[in-house]
Amino acid sequence: MTAHGDDVDFPIGYPSYLAPEVIAQGIFKTTDHLPSEKPLPSGPKSDVWSLGIILFELCVGRKLFQSLDISERLKFVLTLDCVDDTVIVLAEEHGCLDIIKELPENVIDLLKKCLTFHPSKRPTPDELIKDNVFSEVSPLYTPFTKPASLFSSSLRCAELTLPEDISQLCKDINGDYLAERSIEEVYYLWCLAGGDLEKELVNKEIIRSKPPICTLPNFLFEDGESFGQGRDRSSLLDDTTVTLSLCQLRNRLKDVGGEAFYPLLEDDQSNLPHSNSNNELSAAATLPLIIRERDTEYQLNRIILFDRLLKAYPYKKNQIWKEARIDIPPLMRGLTWAALLGVEGAIHAKYEAIDKDTPIPTDRQIEVDIPRCHQYDELLSSPEGHAKFRRVLKAWVVSHPDLVYWQGLDSLCAPFLYLNFNNEALAYACMSAFIPKYLYNFFLKDNSRVIQEYLTVFSQMIAFHDPELSNHLNDIGFIPDLYAIPWFLTMFTHVFPLHKIFHLWDTLLLGNSSFPFCIGVAILQQLRDRLLANGFNECILLFSDLPEIDIERCVRESINLFCWTPKSATYRQHAQPPKPAPDSSGVRSSPYFSSECPDPPKTDLSRESIPLNDLKSEASPRISAEDLLELCELTVTGHFKTPTKKTKSSKPKLLLVDIRNSEDFIRGHISGSINIPFSAAFTAEGELAQGPCSAVLQNFRGKVIVIVGHVAKHTAEFAAHLVKMKYPRICILDGGINKIKPTGLLTVPSPQI
Repeated sequence: MTAHGDDVDFPIGYPSYLAPEVIAQGIFKTTDHLPSEKPLPSGPKSDVWSLGIILFELCVGRKLFQSLDISERLKFVLTLDCVDDTVIVLAEEHGCLDIIKELPENVIDLLKKCLTFHPSKRPTPDELIKDNVFSEVSPLYTPFTKPASLFSSSLRCAELTLPEDISQLCKDINGDYLAERSIEEVYYLWCLAGGDLEKELVNKEIIRSKPPICTLPNFLFEDGESFGQGRDRSSLLDDTTVTLSLCQLRNRLKDVGGEAFYPLLEDDQSNLPHSNSNNELSAAATLPLIIRERDTEYQLNRIILFDRLLKAYPYKKNQIWKEARIDIPPLMRGLTWAALLGVEGAIHAKYEAIDKDTPIPTDRQIEVDIPRCHQYDELLSSPEGHAKFRRVLKAWVVSHPDLVYWQGLDSLCAPFLYLNFNNEALAYACMSAFIPKYLYNFFLKDNSRVIQEYLTVFSQMIAFHDPELSNHLNDIGFIPDLYAIPWFLTMFTHVFPLHKIFHLWDTLLLGNSSFPFCIGVAILQQLRDRLLANGFNECILLFSDLPEIDIERCVRESINLFCWTPKSATYRQHAQPPKPAPDSSGVRSSPYFSSECPDPPKTDLSRESIPLNDLKSEASPRISAEDLLELCELTVTGHFKTPTKKTKSSKPKLLLVDIRNSEDFIRGHISGSINIPFSAAFTAEGELAQGPCSAVLQNFRGKVIVIVGHVAKHTAEFAAHLVKMKYPRICILDGGINKIKPTGLLTVPSPQI
């Protein structure tokens, strides 16, 4: 807390208990000493002296040095160097020699060992604990074992023992369930219930405000020494204890039943948390997130539930995903994010093993970036925050030799560091898991191809969801390269404050690597009216100081866009290679926004990589034959499968537009597709030629429309025409009709058609 005493003007400890060597050391500053001659801070042997004084006081039943002022106490301790028996001299000084002489011999021997004046002759705690006085009592105490943390390689249940009488365990609680919760949880809930720590400290006169004019000295030397002012209380040690009343919190939670503190995890509860004692809790789950996060009772239930689930991680990972889709309690956000990112193993040992001290070329850039990163936040702007930033960023750079430090990495680190401020190893582990999932190869030394592909796919997403906006931005030359690189390189941490990032990433971490495209489109749609009304220069000015974005609306719209986007439409050849599917039964995940939305393994019907220039030439995204079959609900036997989720109107999800000539169409086409030959599709004015099929196309406006052909250039041009005509959700079948031929799904029209 005091940087080994550097930050304060007093030795660390109570004067009466300070060891002689600590007093003799006096006040020093590291700036006054070279590193080689820096005095050692108080160590374990100094604590042995303090222990000796405490034991002496317990034996004689009184405090030592009470009649002396502080300076006299310190002088007296230093004069003990001249005496033969420290214990006897202390006893004589305090008139308790008779009591000391009546003590058992082994206790007097222990006191003499602890109160040895010279630290070189004084035993260490390890040596002291072998004293025979401890050997008699040590069997009475169970040996301390450090509890296993959530992310470690040790068994968390190794020391788990239940009491023989379970009913006794229930009696011990005595109805005070709040006392069973951790101090962090209780303090967090106390604040939610209206507690104000600063106000309490002001009331107890721990914090005193003083007008600045009254702090000026009366007299000042040239060297800066001042006179005429008492020492500021804030620079002095204050051991006052303030007890915070829990009455307000207990009153707030008086209707919460005991069962709420022990939720049954095996019970397949509804999506909404509930409480038998208060039916309003289920209603609270439907309120806006900002209100839920300030509701004491709701947060109590969510914190307890997440605490239980996280203690069972990774076995309860699926339930953590399910609950995180409702919301994540702010107190548990750091650990929940780690669980969603799949952090496992001995993360502390791994982090400790990384060299974070040896100077590297990146140090200078890190030093420049940190003072500009989210400095409105008290934690991150503090000297300790800067030091932690430096260590975590250096650890990442050193442990990823194939990648480099790009500006923006500091912003990416900020949310993880803020949430795990006292656990750097977890902040590092989360960051190391996040980057490969969402920013794979973004931090290569030459990342131009990766970023160019990413921005091209983003352009196609804008055209897919909002063709009118896409047309306007392209017409004025306002391309994503001008505004979106900091968005994606920092996953929006460079453009939004932390409180908005937390809500955005709560949802981002539930989606796959293509979800950021949907967030980008959702941001543009909030600015849509202003963008459509302005030209290039005004758009540049608009993005140089981004207007206020409603983050809750952004999240809702992102999820909606994600649900409408076929999985393969956001395919990138530079994305992280998909991991092998854990399920060998061939069960595929749903294309809807869900907790499990990994990138599927590649098959013959998956999308193929195409050159970047070809990708840039296409306004609309491609989708794979695999996606097409799933969206059409076709099986490889060639007949329709009953949809698993029937829409209310039971209309098809999408329309297939086959742009081959009519002869080829009649020879074989995908069931349900319409034929609009490319050669006669558009008039000279660029309008869609009228006909029965073009009327069907009009009726499907707003649904997913897939252009199918056998010439890639023609399908791209046809799609671009429809985008110009403001048709949303246009995409192209990757590989054309030839990809579908081997599946046996092409049908021939019956004679009456």
